[in-house]
Amino acid sequence: MNPLQSRAMTFYHPTVELAMELIRRPSVTPDDGGCQDYISQRLAPLGFIAETIETGGVKNVWLRRGHEAPLLVFAGHTDVVPTGPESAWLSPPFEPTIKDGLLYGRGSADMKSSLAAFVVAIEEALHEQADLPGSIALLLTSDEEGPARDGTVRVIEKLQARHETIDYCVVGEPTCVSRLGDTIKNGRRGSLSGRLTVKGIQGHVAYPHLARNPIHDMAPALSELASIQWDEANEHFPATTFQVSNIHGGTGAGNVIPGTVELLFNFRYSTASPAEQLQTQTADILKRHGLEFDLDWDHGAQPFLTERGALVDALRDSIRTVTGLKAEVSTTGGTSDGRFISRWCREVVEFGPINATIHQINEHVRAQDLAPLTEIYVGLIERLLGKPLEDEEQDDEE
Repeated sequence: MNPLQSRAMTFYHPTVELAMELIRRPSVTPDDGGCQDYISQRLAPLGFIAETIETGGVKNVWLRRGHEAPLLVFAGHTDVVPTGPESAWLSPPFEPTIKDGLLYGRGSADMKSSLAAFVVAIEEALHEQADLPGSIALLLTSDEEGPARDGTVRVIEKLQARHETIDYCVVGEPTCVSRLGDTIKNGRRGSLSGRLTVKGIQGHVAYPHLARNPIHDMAPALSELASIQWDEANEHFPATTFQVSNIHGGTGAGNVIPGTVELLFNFRYSTASPAEQLQTQTADILKRHGLEFDLDWDHGAQPFLTERGALVDALRDSIRTVTGLKAEVSTTGGTSDGRFISRWCREVVEFGPINATIHQINEHVRAQDLAPLTEIYVGLIERLLGKPLEDEEQDDEE
């Protein structure tokens, strides 16, 4: 067993210890729980300067070491989703517990383990090469699990205003499916939500000729919307999908035809279908079915994509060195703060632990995965900022 394998088998690796320290700090969105200050204090001796950016009750921090290019940024969020009923957990959600090799706690997968691995990887990389060329930064927010209006996007706006350039960014979202290292994300689909109100005429169910049932009126249009193939999958993205998440109509009484019905729906869309095209096509279908309606849109995220380049290659090479796996490059899943960073940084990827239990009761990660996760980040730092990438073994073209 080589030293790396031995370290990976050690549950109480420095990354595990730090992850547990962060999990102990309740940080239900938009609360930071003191996580950002703790990380800032830990990295201060290494020369990281902390800049706190607070807006709308949200705390963000920009931690940077160095002034030279290239700049490698590790980005993530300290906030977590609510725990749900604590009585359903194996152990209290903010008391990190290792049982049967699994580290339990809210935020263990999404994404305090990644944050811990970021910090320990930076410490290890700088210990090995104190004069590491280029610059390293951390971008931390407490508004990723919430509306995401005052978090990462505000930090990026501030960096843009002073012309601070990011060359590479790794977002620590949990991306792996069944084994650490099996998947990285080099983009995400866009998110477009709609709130549709179809109008009818309220009346008694026994006298339908004196009323107009908006649920009945809407049904054919909804059937068409649900059956459309909006586009086809392409080289980088799966096909655009349409899903209804909520329908509400009626007064609660069983003998009243409702006057309106409200429907909430969402498109997860690829670059093959621009948001404006989806909006126009949806409205045209509703009009063709003769509906009287109001339709409000919320454009949550544009799709983004990082083409294969230095960052993708360096990350995949580091993953293969540590785990032996050739990581799949994917754009599946929900939205992330990568959508904001990609506006200012050409190369953005996401990589973190297995995502099977995120947002669930008894959220957990494999404790033994955190040491190799750290080593992957160390390898990435060394490939991008240390030894020139062209001197490293590259992945074969797919």
